[in-house]
Amino acid sequence: MGKFVNSVDEFFSFCKENDVQFVDFRFTDMKGTWHHVSYRMSAVNKGHFENGLPFDGSSIDAWQPINRSDMLLIPDAPSAFMDPFTADPTIIVFCDVYDIYKGQAYEKCPRAIAKKALEHLANAGVGDVAYFGPENEFFVFDDVKIRDEANCSYYEVDTEEGGWNDAKDFKDGFNTGHRPRTKGGYFPVAPIDTMVDLRAEMMLALEQVGLEVVLGHHEVAQGQGEIGIVFGTLVEAADNVQKLKYVIKMVAHLNGKTVTFMPKPLYGDNGNGMHVHQSIWKDGKNTFYKEGGYSNLSETALHYVGGIFAHARAVAAFTNPSTNSYKRLIPGFEAPSILTYSSQNRSASCRVPYGAGEKATRIEMRFPDSTSCPYLAFTAMLLAGLDGIKNKTVPVGPMDEDLFELTLNEIREKGIQQMPHTLRGALESLIRDNEFLQPVMTPEFIDTYQNYKFETQVWPDEARPTAFEFKSTYSC
Repeated sequence: MGKFVNSVDEFFSFCKENDVQFVDFRFTDMKGTWHHVSYRMSAVNKGHFENGLPFDGSSIDAWQPINRSDMLLIPDAPSAFMDPFTADPTIIVFCDVYDIYKGQAYEKCPRAIAKKALEHLANAGVGDVAYFGPENEFFVFDDVKIRDEANCSYYEVDTEEGGWNDAKDFKDGFNTGHRPRTKGGYFPVAPIDTMVDLRAEMMLALEQVGLEVVLGHHEVAQGQGEIGIVFGTLVEAADNVQKLKYVIKMVAHLNGKTVTFMPKPLYGDNGNGMHVHQSIWKDGKNTFYKEGGYSNLSETALHYVGGIFAHARAVAAFTNPSTNSYKRLIPGFEAPSILTYSSQNRSASCRVPYGAGEKATRIEMRFPDSTSCPYLAFTAMLLAGLDGIKNKTVPVGPMDEDLFELTLNEIREKGIQQMPHTLRGALESLIRDNEFLQPVMTPEFIDTYQNYKFETQVWPDEARPTAFEFKSTYSC
């Protein structure tokens, strides 16, 4: 587990030892989508790792105009790992994007932005490494149908675990009656948990690509699971999210299933989050730790939390960047939107996990989800946190009661801010509040990003009638 190669020379030796036939160069766009181009191994040489590989930047959403489309992929040799799913031996390499026109790392490349964020962390003198530990929840479905026409719009997902199948006749089997049903999926054993072997296969495949797997379990909702891996530095952790999503989707696909990380595919049941554990270290010491502080948190940690909360509505444009994100962020489904912190309390937006001693002390932001581009989501939280440290921003809290039980009036009376309720609200906040991002993200990138999200998410969603609107409004 971990890295398979440490240098360009080792890369070519590793490829020879493993009879590699193809090199799959991959990069990430602003949505978090992984793109790739495959080269024959015989066509790849050391010069490609220094001089890059050409590609068409105008064919990637919201990137280059067609008259300035030539760009370069710069491979990162130590990121290489073998693809466990291809028929022929194929090695995958993460790439950063280089702008030949400005002669620099591309300002819209999420991985390059994340690397720039780490430089900013070092220059700020706050720390020399930032650790992130994302927890990506997912659903496994047996079938999905989608229709989106002018006169008709619907979706239908199915899982054998769904309570709606209690009276179903199965053609090639029988109805077992063993199901978690709504909100009943947390930790029951088989046969209620139907995904034991599937998750085990996913966990083994994740180890094949270099991830250190800790655990796997059924989550609260019907058909929902989670696999926990070890944290990493900001860029490593974001790389690991890309690897994890790819592996989990592919293992499901090869087993005749389909996986989604979308935040809220089932109405009335829990959704998918991407809880993110975070800490900053300097000279081998955890700056978030102070013995005797609230849950051993230092002032640095509290100010970091305060910064994220102060900018949370703008940060949400990166951590919760889909219209579906905000269908998850409603009370009652373990998806906190109330901006306060608390020890071991999963109803707070920031939980301080239980752990004794310096190494285990960290904060966990619970509002992000997996529709985010991990490089941008982690960067946005880091920059907001650093701004909080700089300005000594004090967060609301701690609050140890069940925050899901508070009414809107009680939330207002306590002076607690909330996450935005829509993607439009998050993007409008980003337009107003983005100075904290500009040490790393350029104004051009921020403007391109918010425009792209309006054009591809907000406006198309707002223009479409829904089944519920027909139900509630048709007879007006």
